[in-house]
Amino acid sequence: MSGNGARIDFLYLNEPDMIAAGVTEMPQCVDVMEETLQLAGRGDYRMAGAEGNSHGAMVTFPAKPEHEGMPADGPHRRFMAMPAYLGGSFRMSGCKFYGSNLANREQGLPRSILMFTLSDADTGAPVAYMSANLLSAYRTGAVPGVGARHLATRDARTVGIVAPGVMNQTSLEAFVAVRPSITTVKVKGRSAGSTQAFVDWARATFPQLDVRTVDTVEEAVRDSDIVSIAPTTPAGSEHYLRLEREWLKPGAFVSLPADIMIDEALVDGARHFADHRGLYEEWQRELPAPAHEYVGLLGMYLLDRVGAGTLASERFENLPDVLNGTAEGRRNDDEIILFSVGGMPIEDVAWGTAVYRNAVERGIGTSLNLWDAPARA
Repeated sequence: MSGNGARIDFLYLNEPDMIAAGVTEMPQCVDVMEETLQLAGRGDYRMAGAEGNSHGAMVTFPAKPEHEGMPADGPHRRFMAMPAYLGGSFRMSGCKFYGSNLANREQGLPRSILMFTLSDADTGAPVAYMSANLLSAYRTGAVPGVGARHLATRDARTVGIVAPGVMNQTSLEAFVAVRPSITTVKVKGRSAGSTQAFVDWARATFPQLDVRTVDTVEEAVRDSDIVSIAPTTPAGSEHYLRLEREWLKPGAFVSLPADIMIDEALVDGARHFADHRGLYEEWQRELPAPAHEYVGLLGMYLLDRVGAGTLASERFENLPDVLNGTAEGRRNDDEIILFSVGGMPIEDVAWGTAVYRNAVERGIGTSLNLWDAPARA
């Protein structure tokens, strides 16, 4: 928070503060993400990159570092900064920074440890500095909720979950928030321990639901009205999970916030939506071809096909256009819809702003002083 004159104070929010300020309040988060995607569709935002659509800047490491102390490459080993500005009712800037290392889990830590700085859009002064693991998890899960709100069948009852981690916990929260008709959840995980932990959490969180485990990806997908697939895989299409058209029931909505391959029957037989198509187009400019080998999201596969001339560009549709009333959403209860979820820093700005405003209203957090006056100005 900026004080009078040149003095700058800002609000520090640790993880318990963030929870008290509503970071896990999914219905509000879904509404905030819908507004965010609408603003993206109208162009009232900026991210990094020449076109303002970049996911962010990433630091990776060599497999065999030549310098003592430099980290070596490993699964999900990176540092990343994700800056953005978002207009509308937010009119804030911010930057999420995180370090990621799959080996963190051996120390009882999350794979990624995230912090977010919310800044005044005019001066750049910090407004808040906050713990961002839950911020990121909830905004990530809320976007599939926006997709389900507008693209899933209205009477969806069964959800299939593949890879029961944090991303699918928050996605399930969002699905239940927008489709209270849901009665059944089928869960397929890699290990018995993580799968049972998800089942126990889901039963405790949603006691009204029938939550069960299944043995295969196909079982999770078959007969499900909503499907969410979110495995962690190495780069390269040979590692990506493959989704088959014959597994999907008519009318299925499939949320894909992770690496995926789809068969040709599904390329032809489904409608394909992006959370924001500009994000994928920016990745295409940044990455070697074929981009899908480096970022395995559905949107990258589709744009590779567009570039190769084997898919019409208009087949990759844009959810923000549906939200803004300039494009058609679901046309009938039989069409299969695949939803590519890439994740954008404007989402962190939006949810960070909402949680910050909740914290101020609720008197939560610690005020810290940057300076009474800058030593040099």
